[in-house]
Amino acid sequence: MNFEKSRLSHADLLGLKRWNTPTIYNALEQLAPENLHQMVNREETRDFMPHQGPMIGYAVTVVIQPGNPEHRNNKVAWSEYRAYMGNMPGPKIVVVQDLDKPEAYGAFWGEVNSNRHRALGCVGTITDGAIRDLDEMNSSGFKAIARRMCVGHAFSTPVRWNCEVEVFGTRVRPGDLVHADKHGFIIIPLAHQERILEAARFMDDSECETVIPSGTDTAGKSISEILDEINRSNLENARRCKEKFDKNGEW
Repeated sequence: MNFEKSRLSHADLLGLKRWNTPTIYNALEQLAPENLHQMVNREETRDFMPHQGPMIGYAVTVVIQPGNPEHRNNKVAWSEYRAYMGNMPGPKIVVVQDLDKPEAYGAFWGEVNSNRHRALGCVGTITDGAIRDLDEMNSSGFKAIARRMCVGHAFSTPVRWNCEVEVFGTRVRPGDLVHADKHGFIIIPLAHQERILEAARFMDDSECETVIPSGTDTAGKSISEILDEINRSNLENARRCKEKFDKNGEW
């Protein structure tokens, strides 16, 4: 993918970072309801830095196999991989596929690697492998969504990079725009990136003005009145989505 042609402005990226992944999903549902299951993780993820909030960036990809010592024989793998990483425009999320899964022989991520990637313009990682040095990674400001933690690094070496990977049941390509937080991650297709922030704002505003009050503004109301308001708010939210996106909203 051509990064330059697919890049949003820094302001738009910051705007998207203010929303959680469910809000981005709700927005994308109105723009591209087909095949949404292919754009989100289908296996459980774990956010080891939920206090850092959401992250957004363009995917840079690498495949590892820490349990295989033969990969260490490639003496130029690290330098070539870092050159690839450094030459891609940021912000970047490093998406790592661990071929040892479901085992975890060693971590690709720790204090050293997270700081070095941070210096190369990476904001965090999504890996179906392991991480270690959790406190030090937190100090570096490098967000990690991973499968688990472990003690050692074993034979962590880049095996191949700048290729399609599959993590948590979802395929990710280099250059994909990825939004991630404690709920999981979602890929925002190129065709819908220009409208995704507008759609996220619209969906959140509409919910705040319709369906959310129907379940919170209930003091003194009878069950019949509450049910009537829920039905009315659903119809109003759907009407707004139909008018804006020619879709029927969430329900």
